[in-house]
Amino acid sequence: MAKGALRRLAQAQLEPTPEHYARAYAEEAGGPLPPAPPDAKVQGQGWVQLVERVAKQLPRGGRQWTFARRRDSLQRVLDGSRSDPARLQQRLGSLMTAWETDQAADPAATGLEDVGLPAPAAEVAAGDSGAWGAIVAALAGTLRLALPAAEPDAVALAQRLAAAADAIAAEGATPVQVLVVSELCDEASELLGRGHRVVERLASLCHELTEGLAELTEDDGWVQGQCQRLRAALGSDRSVRGLRAAQSLLAETRQRQRGVLGERLAAREALKRLINDMVREVGDLGEHTGRFQLATERHAEAIAAADSLPGLADVVQAMLDDTRVVQGAVARSHEKLQADQARAGELEARVRALESELKRLSDEVSTDVLTQVANRRGLMQAFEAEAARSHRALADGAAGDQASLAVGLIDIDNFKKLNDTLGHAAGDQALKALAAAVRERLRPVDHLARFGGEEFVVLMPGTGLEEARLALTRLQRSLSEALFLHEGREVFVTFSGGVTTWRPGEALEPALERADKGLYEAKRTGKNRTCSV
Repeated sequence: MAKGALRRLAQAQLEPTPEHYARAYAEEAGGPLPPAPPDAKVQGQGWVQLVERVAKQLPRGGRQWTFARRRDSLQRVLDGSRSDPARLQQRLGSLMTAWETDQAADPAATGLEDVGLPAPAAEVAAGDSGAWGAIVAALAGTLRLALPAAEPDAVALAQRLAAAADAIAAEGATPVQVLVVSELCDEASELLGRGHRVVERLASLCHELTEGLAELTEDDGWVQGQCQRLRAALGSDRSVRGLRAAQSLLAETRQRQRGVLGERLAAREALKRLINDMVREVGDLGEHTGRFQLATERHAEAIAAADSLPGLADVVQAMLDDTRVVQGAVARSHEKLQADQARAGELEARVRALESELKRLSDEVSTDVLTQVANRRGLMQAFEAEAARSHRALADGAAGDQASLAVGLIDIDNFKKLNDTLGHAAGDQALKALAAAVRERLRPVDHLARFGGEEFVVLMPGTGLEEARLALTRLQRSLSEALFLHEGREVFVTFSGGVTTWRPGEALEPALERADKGLYEAKRTGKNRTCSV
């Protein structure tokens, strides 16, 4: 029968594979025939489709099936099924299904025992479809806020996200919907990554502009100071608050510098006019002396031609009159030149003083000029000192809140409305009045600094979180009376606050970020209150 099976293979011109030989042997023995081997063309098409799926899914990654996990699971399936093409094809197909649906792989179908989803994610995957719809809707809403509203691709993507959320809420988290959401997330990642790259490019552009300005300026005046501020802001703190504070500081400094520059230009123009007057006065004096010289020559000729004493007397009298006229002109010119010289000295001193003021404005100082409290540099100096004190207190085993450092952030309520209604002068007055009132009510050991615009930072050493919140709340209540008078009108100003405690070893910015969350909550829930984080 074995020879007969081989004869059948030769007559049918079939390759002596195990499948073909088993079928020929069964035919020769007259028993039941095994299943026919798959057609090679069909089998090849299946492999092509499977390889295309692998190539498409491998670089994508998902929430559960990251790129690293996909690569690892693929390698393990290949290693475990190299000797059995049919089993390899079946396991790869099951693995691709798990990748495409971002679900746990079936160990029985893939031969993988420990690459499934973590238990919490698997429970959610098997949970309620309505919960999935709510989750996707919330994530889609958050993502829409992050996408740029002015970009057509982002608008279209946001609409597709909303549609996917509605579909999941109606149909449940089907494999098709999961695949759709995965593709949408990939597109969103690309768009958001593009936005981050734009921000980085803008920051680099600002750096290049500041470096160019610093190189073009011929002295170390106010341009150098502006460039140093911008470089510091872009290099150390790129948070929204930091950039807003830097923008506010630069705008205020530029306004002051424009005023000083205007005064300096006016002083220079006055000095130029004075010098022109002095030159003209000297010219007029020269004309007087020239006329006197001509008159003297005429008098000499008259003396030479005189033939009597009365004639000489008349000439002498005329000479005396001319001399008095010249002496008067010279005296007047001398007095005016002396006055002009004094005025020129005053103007020169004024120009030098204004240039010194410009240079002083270019250098960062520790005090905010408007409110006379610490500025950002002064705040950092106070923070470093208080952080060091807290470290020492912790090292010495201080009990309770003795080693604590509370960080508060306060912001004037409706400040823009105040500026629009009463004018910027009233806004400046409100800032000064609030700073004075807060400083008066704080303890001597506390620190107040203007962080930028209408925001102030309060450092309260040796103060716990709840105690700090109550302190700011009492401060808010004490400002219930009119804060200041503007053009005879009482102006009431309130502020919202957020407070947190500094964590040993951290920089100031993370603490301010937490305090800002409390400030946002206070603004959201009615203003004129303080929330702790």
